[in-house]
Amino acid sequence: EDEVAVRTGEAAAAATGQANAAAAMPALRKSEAEASARLQLLVIAREKLDEELERIARAREAVEMRLAQIRDDLAREAVRQSDADTALAGVVAEQNELNAAASAETSERERAREALMAAAKAVEAVEEELTLLGKQLSEADSARASARQQLSEGELRQQRAQRRLQEIEAQLATVRQNALPAEVVAAEEAAALKAEAALKAARAAWDAAERVRAGAQTAYEQARDIAQTKAGEHTKLQAEAVALEEMLAEPKTAGAWSPIIDAVTVDPGFEAALGAAVGDDLSAAGDDTSPMRWQQLPPFLDVSPLPEGARPLSDVVRAPPRLARRLSQVGIVADAATAMALQSRLKPGQRLVSAGGDLWRWDGFVSAAGSANAAATRLRQRNRLKELRGILEGSSQALAAAQRAVESARGAVTAAQAGEQAARAAIREAESVDTGARDALGLVRQKLAASQSRIAGLEDSQNQLQSEVDEALTQISLAQTRIGGLGDGALLRATVEGKHSGLGALRQELMEARAVYDSLARQAEERARRLATLVTEASSWQGRKDQAIRQDLELRGRLATAEEELTSLASRPREIAAQRADLMDRLEVAESQRRKAADALAEGETLLAEADKRLRDAEHALSESREERVRRESAVTQIKQSLAVIDGNIRERISCEPADLRAQTKYDADEELPTLEKAEKSLQRLVSERDNLGAINLLAEQESGDLSQQISGLTTERDDLVAAIARLRDGIAVLNKEGRARLLSSFKEVDGHFRDLFTKLFGGGRAHLELTEAEDPLDAGLEIMASPPGKRLGNLALMSGGEQALTALALLFAVFMTNPAPICVLDEVDAPLDDANVDRFCTLVTEIIKVTGTRVLCVTHHRMTMARMDRLFGVTMAERGVSRLVSVDLKVAEQMRDVA
Repeated sequence: EDEVAVRTGEAAAAATGQANAAAAMPALRKSEAEASARLQLLVIAREKLDEELERIARAREAVEMRLAQIRDDLAREAVRQSDADTALAGVVAEQNELNAAASAETSERERAREALMAAAKAVEAVEEELTLLGKQLSEADSARASARQQLSEGELRQQRAQRRLQEIEAQLATVRQNALPAEVVAAEEAAALKAEAALKAARAAWDAAERVRAGAQTAYEQARDIAQTKAGEHTKLQAEAVALEEMLAEPKTAGAWSPIIDAVTVDPGFEAALGAAVGDDLSAAGDDTSPMRWQQLPPFLDVSPLPEGARPLSDVVRAPPRLARRLSQVGIVADAATAMALQSRLKPGQRLVSAGGDLWRWDGFVSAAGSANAAATRLRQRNRLKELRGILEGSSQALAAAQRAVESARGAVTAAQAGEQAARAAIREAESVDTGARDALGLVRQKLAASQSRIAGLEDSQNQLQSEVDEALTQISLAQTRIGGLGDGALLRATVEGKHSGLGALRQELMEARAVYDSLARQAEERARRLATLVTEASSWQGRKDQAIRQDLELRGRLATAEEELTSLASRPREIAAQRADLMDRLEVAESQRRKAADALAEGETLLAEADKRLRDAEHALSESREERVRRESAVTQIKQSLAVIDGNIRERISCEPADLRAQTKYDADEELPTLEKAEKSLQRLVSERDNLGAINLLAEQESGDLSQQISGLTTERDDLVAAIARLRDGIAVLNKEGRARLLSSFKEVDGHFRDLFTKLFGGGRAHLELTEAEDPLDAGLEIMASPPGKRLGNLALMSGGEQALTALALLFAVFMTNPAPICVLDEVDAPLDDANVDRFCTLVTEIIKVTGTRVLCVTHHRMTMARMDRLFGVTMAERGVSRLVSVDLKVAEQMRDVA
């Protein structure tokens, strides 16, 4: 209480200092803003002059650079014209030589083509005849082998089926002799039905008792929860009422006088309106002896009425006559729009307020609703206290009724638990009898089902085996007939061998004729390509010459324009220097004035900030002191009520007084008790274990014996698994040893191929593979060390993109050559390579195909790679939006071109 009084005085002093500091700020800010504006205008003017000067300097430099560039371009264009004349003369001479050579070889190519066509037709006729004979020979051999295999399989099936049929007949006779009589099964079924009926009756009785007990327990728990909820709510209401009574009983100002707010009452919902209208003035006293008080004055003789649309605040406030003058000049409005319309019509001293706490004064002052002030808070507390007193009376009656319901429900739970225990004992006895009867019946049925199933299975097997014997005999007869109808095929083989001997000579003649024709065709193609290239080169050189002449004329015009522009830029810098000197003098004067105004403003803002901080600290300290006192008093009351509830729970659940609670535990008088969290966890665990125990199992001894047998079997299986694990580990060790040997062997082979392929792809250099990071090859990493021609040996990461791509290709093909596959797919592997490296890549692929016999499918867009392929596949769009698959066999295309 003393701290609250001190904090109130500090807040009042801080508010006075803050108001004085704030009053001096507008003039200082205006002076500083004017000086800064003048200074900024001068700085902008200086920056514009500097920018123009820099622009002129850059323009002169650019013009001079253009002049030098134009002169260099003129010299270069003259050289280009001379080079074009020389190249055109060389192209014309080479064209004449190629045309003369082409006319001399036409007749020779025609003779080679006719010889090639004749040899090809002879080879094709012999190959077609051999294909037909080979197909006939293969079909005859396949038919004879199939017939012999069918005969062997039929004889083996017949022998196996007859032997198995004899075994089945003997087993069927034995099983029928040992079958169980039907009278034994009927007796056991009758005993099981009787025991099952008795068990159902006992379970029905137990279910009824269980439902009664559960219903009583649920009712008890619900009644107990309701009573605890009512008690907690009643306690909270009592604590809140006591705290409000104590707060309202305290004096709100220093000294022994009572504030006039204690004599004021306001309708609920209008507390904020009264607080905004009167504010902290309500903390003054209402007598004639206090130093800060409301003086008793007579009413106004001439009262200015409130504007129409404003309701007098006195309609909702009951206050002493000392406040009559103040309240008569305050009106209540419904919303902000109405207040803004009426504010200009207010007479001196009048003000408008809203229910939310907004304020509009006659002198133009407006205050929006914010945090509630002390007066509004005190008025709300008084209204809340009045409301609580009515609520507490009904809460006490509800709490007493709930406690009576708890006692009644506790008695019903005790009676229901006794009935449930009796029903549970009866059901245990019925379960024991039923289990014995069902076990005996199950054993008998199991034996009967096993014998019946065995007989049915043997009969099915007997019928199936007899059918299999018949099928085998039929298969043997068909195979023998088929073998007799087929010959040995000796005559057909002799004919095929004779044809093969003649085909070799024809193929040799075809290869010689094709070599001659291909040589002549390649020479003609090279000449034609060169002639087309020469035409293109002649057109290109002529175009370069014409372009050089046009460029020379254009450059001479640009040279004259640049010289004129350079002359016009020479005089402007002197004019800008004079203007800049004048601006610098004016800038110094403006800067001095701005510094003086800024220093004065900074000093004023420092004083204002310190005053604001002192005011906020004082108000915050006062609010915290008040809230802490109420919070602590409410907490004490709540804890006392909680202790009372806990004492009641102890007496209810443990049936002893709280003081005798230690005697119910295992702890000695001088032993330290466990923490609350540890005790709650232990209680939950024990309750869960008790609930999980369930009903008493009368068959526990028999189940224990069964489990012992299972444990014995599991122990044997565990020993077997341990032995198997040992064998598996030995096998893993052997596999690891063999794997290391194979890995090292493959690594050496791959490394050798990699060294050779790297040298071929790069045209020199060296590279190798290293195992790193572990001594065991199975756990080691792989490091690629490479040294292209002219570079030091280093890691793959230090190479350029193209070099990395070539090195990766070398490693890929090295692995492939170690274990070749029938087909190899390469997807865009030549994308990062230039033309020279693409040519090396294609040459390497050709060599690998010759060595391994692999068919390569290459996905590419590179013209050089596509030119080296045997067949092309792609997609074309002949019409917009319509795609079509196409393929071209380049070898066939070359032959067709040569023939044409």
